[in-house]
Amino acid sequence: MSKQYKIAVLPGDGTGPEVIAEAVKVLDAAGRKFGFTTEKKYYNWGGEHYLATGETLPADAKEQLSAHDAVLLGAIGHPDVKPGILEKGILLKLRFDLDQYINLRPVKLYPGVETPLANKKPEDIDYVVVRENSGGVYTGMGGNVMIDTPEEIACQNWVYSRYQVDRCLKFAFELAKKRHSAENPWRGLSEADRKAGYTSQLTLVGKTNVLTYVCGLWERAFNAMAKEYPMVKTAYCHVDATTMWMVKNPEWFDVIVTENLMGDIITDLAAMTSGGMGVSAGANLNPTGVSMFEPIGGSAPKYTGLGVINPLAAIGAAAMMLDFLGEKEAARAIEKSIATVTGTKLKSMAAGKMGYSTSEVGDLVVAAL
Repeated sequence: MSKQYKIAVLPGDGTGPEVIAEAVKVLDAAGRKFGFTTEKKYYNWGGEHYLATGETLPADAKEQLSAHDAVLLGAIGHPDVKPGILEKGILLKLRFDLDQYINLRPVKLYPGVETPLANKKPEDIDYVVVRENSGGVYTGMGGNVMIDTPEEIACQNWVYSRYQVDRCLKFAFELAKKRHSAENPWRGLSEADRKAGYTSQLTLVGKTNVLTYVCGLWERAFNAMAKEYPMVKTAYCHVDATTMWMVKNPEWFDVIVTENLMGDIITDLAAMTSGGMGVSAGANLNPTGVSMFEPIGGSAPKYTGLGVINPLAAIGAAAMMLDFLGEKEAARAIEKSIATVTGTKLKSMAAGKMGYSTSEVGDLVVAAL
């Protein structure tokens, strides 16, 4: 008897429904090939719902989504809704309510995909960023006083508990420990490192020379936990230096772990070095609960309904979801199919320049499966 997974689908705004349709198409094809099924329930929460009802999410949204094994999200963002309302009211709220404390962002250059980094190849850009997703400045602690006066004061508090830091670091160390195989050899390690017994590298990104309290907590926790993982070589890099090395020497990185705001910034830079938002997927993980998977690009409203948007990021998000659910063979097959399509079919990753429509790209991935 085939295994069935309950999937909550949030198509979202703009081109979100178009790319999600292709992700679902590939998901169903993978199910037929690898012997599982998905029971999907659609939730039309987004800009149109907010404009029609005045609410971002229903009061029982957490309970509704908790009845599923995973969430597949399109994109949130509507031109008629003030920036911040949907992002905070839907995306951040769901991440916090479902305790999705890991934001996982693979940084992978597929064959045939252009990178702005000179002379870099797919083997040079293949690492993962683990971003803490529940703390930092994004929690909304702080406020304004004397608003719209010359004396106005704004305060946004950057707060972390040791518990939040430790559970994120634990996930990152475990990921580094199991990341490598014959298909995915060591990265960022010298021959001497390998002879010393290291199998992978984990880099902590922070700003310990200035942000001494919070980043100091991260560094102390990182060094303490490293003793439990002698096979993982550890490194530290200031966030500003990280942005330089991501451009100059991305091959140095294997797994990166960092806090919320810094992770948000460096992952967008990383996405551009690996081909842009059209091919970049991400996950908001609760390792023991309900997780949410999404293309990291926006809703791109100017392309809505034209059938020209690139769906590969959404398809990649579906692959990440299957990997999380334990369907690892299917996840790897989808990823290989994406690589086949980028390497042999598409003229460009940009909207309207792929040489195929949105639905045709989905068909190509299905055919490659």
